[in-house]
Amino acid sequence: MGKNDKNNQENQVVAIFGDYITLGQLLKFVHIVNEGGMAKTYLLTHKVLVNEEADNRRGRKLRPGDKVTLDEGVFLIERK
Repeated sequence: MGKNDKNNQENQVVAIFGDYITLGQLLKFVHIVNEGGMAKTYLLTHKVLVNEEADNRRGRKLRPGDKVTLDEGVFLIERK
């Protein structure tokens, strides 16, 4: 757990099989939203950081090594 991680929450690892997962798919996978359409609204109303930079594109490709910071926690993308 890094000192600067939001709310001192532990990082959660998200293991993927392919080369990438989209930001919208990640939100569904970790149960932050139930449907893809809800991801768009979530991204417009919440601060989302990908590798410490603001990003609200639900199609953003997340690859192994990427770090996503949300209100709900910090998610690290790894290859399974």
